[in-house]
Amino acid sequence: MSAMSLRLPESLHQAAKRLAEREGISVNQLVTSALAEKLAALMTVEYLERAKRGSRKKFLAAMARVPDVEPEPRDRLPAGIAPNKRLQPTKARRRTRTRKSGK
Repeated sequence: MSAMSLRLPESLHQAAKRLAEREGISVNQLVTSALAEKLAALMTVEYLERAKRGSRKKFLAAMARVPDVEPEPRDRLPAGIAPNKRLQPTKARRRTRTRKSGK
Protein backbone atom coordinates (compact mmCIF):
# COMPACT_ATOMS: atom_id res chain seq x y z
CA MET A 1 0.00 0.00 0.00
CA SER A 2 1.03 3.54 -0.52
CA ALA A 3 -0.18 6.76 1.03
CA MET A 4 -1.52 9.71 -0.93
CA SER A 5 -2.27 13.21 0.25
CA LEU A 6 -5.34 14.62 -1.44
CA ARG A 7 -6.85 18.09 -1.42
CA LEU A 8 -10.63 18.16 -1.76
CA PRO A 9 -13.20 20.92 -1.63
CA GLU A 10 -14.78 20.92 1.84
CA SER A 11 -18.22 20.13 0.42
CA LEU A 12 -16.91 17.03 -1.37
CA HIS A 13 -15.04 15.89 1.75
CA GLN A 14 -18.16 16.27 3.89
CA ALA A 15 -20.29 14.42 1.34
CA ALA A 16 -17.72 11.59 1.28
CA LYS A 17 -17.77 11.41 5.09
CA ARG A 18 -21.57 11.21 5.16
CA LEU A 19 -21.71 8.53 2.48
CA ALA A 20 -18.91 6.49 4.08
CA GLU A 21 -20.69 6.64 7.45
CA ARG A 22 -23.98 5.62 5.85
CA GLU A 23 -22.27 2.69 4.13
CA GLY A 24 -20.39 1.69 7.28
CA ILE A 25 -16.95 2.08 5.74
CA SER A 26 -14.06 4.47 6.15
CA VAL A 27 -13.52 7.45 3.85
CA ASN A 28 -10.34 5.72 2.69
CA GLN A 29 -12.34 2.65 1.65
CA LEU A 30 -14.91 4.83 -0.09
CA VAL A 31 -12.28 6.77 -2.06
CA THR A 32 -10.37 3.57 -2.91
CA SER A 33 -13.55 1.89 -4.15
CA ALA A 34 -14.67 4.94 -6.13
CA LEU A 35 -11.25 5.28 -7.77
CA ALA A 36 -11.14 1.57 -8.62
CA GLU A 37 -14.60 1.76 -10.20
CA LYS A 38 -13.68 4.82 -12.25
CA LEU A 39 -10.43 3.25 -13.46
CA ALA A 40 -12.26 0.06 -14.43
CA ALA A 41 -14.84 2.04 -16.39
CA LEU A 42 -12.19 4.04 -18.26
CA MET A 43 -10.13 0.94 -19.03
CA THR A 44 -13.26 -0.85 -20.28
CA VAL A 45 -14.02 1.98 -22.69
CA GLU A 46 -10.41 1.88 -23.91
CA TYR A 47 -10.60 -1.91 -24.37
CA LEU A 48 -13.87 -1.69 -26.29
CA GLU A 49 -12.44 1.00 -28.57
CA ARG A 50 -9.50 -1.30 -29.36
CA ALA A 51 -11.87 -4.25 -29.87
CA LYS A 52 -13.73 -2.30 -32.58
CA ARG A 53 -10.58 -2.48 -34.69
CA GLY A 54 -10.63 -6.27 -34.51
CA SER A 55 -11.46 -8.35 -37.53
CA ARG A 56 -13.12 -11.77 -37.38
CA LYS A 57 -11.55 -12.54 -40.77
CA LYS A 58 -8.04 -11.84 -39.45
CA PHE A 59 -8.79 -13.78 -36.26
CA LEU A 60 -9.91 -16.84 -38.23
CA ALA A 61 -6.87 -16.52 -40.52
CA ALA A 62 -4.59 -16.54 -37.47
CA MET A 63 -6.46 -19.50 -35.99
CA ALA A 64 -6.10 -21.36 -39.30
CA ARG A 65 -2.32 -21.20 -38.88
CA VAL A 66 -2.54 -23.05 -35.56
CA PRO A 67 -1.81 -26.77 -36.03
CA ASP A 68 -4.89 -28.99 -35.79
CA VAL A 69 -3.70 -31.38 -33.09
CA GLU A 70 -5.34 -32.97 -30.09
CA PRO A 71 -4.84 -30.94 -26.90
CA GLU A 72 -2.61 -32.24 -24.17
CA PRO A 73 -4.53 -34.08 -21.45
CA ARG A 74 -4.33 -31.15 -19.04
CA ASP A 75 -5.86 -28.84 -21.67
CA ARG A 76 -8.87 -31.01 -22.53
CA LEU A 77 -12.38 -29.92 -21.62
CA PRO A 78 -14.00 -31.92 -18.82
CA ALA A 79 -16.47 -34.61 -19.93
CA GLY A 80 -19.89 -33.18 -20.71
CA ILE A 81 -18.61 -29.69 -21.61
CA ALA A 82 -19.09 -28.87 -25.29
CA PRO A 83 -16.56 -26.70 -27.13
CA ASN A 84 -17.50 -23.15 -28.05
CA LYS A 85 -19.03 -23.51 -31.52
CA ARG A 86 -18.68 -19.77 -32.18
CA LEU A 87 -14.91 -20.22 -32.47
CA GLN A 88 -15.13 -23.15 -34.87
CA PRO A 89 -14.55 -22.41 -38.57
CA THR A 90 -17.80 -22.10 -40.47
CA LYS A 91 -18.78 -21.71 -44.08
CA ALA A 92 -19.12 -18.11 -45.15
CA ARG A 93 -22.73 -17.06 -44.82
CA ARG A 94 -24.34 -14.65 -47.17
CA ARG A 95 -26.07 -11.89 -45.26
CA THR A 96 -29.51 -10.99 -46.43
CA ARG A 97 -31.57 -8.07 -45.31
CA THR A 98 -35.17 -8.54 -44.54
CA ARG A 99 -37.60 -5.78 -45.12
CA LYS A 100 -40.13 -4.98 -42.49
CA SER A 101 -43.59 -4.33 -43.76
CA GLY A 102 -44.94 -0.86 -43.20
CA LYS A 103 -48.24 -2.25 -41.85
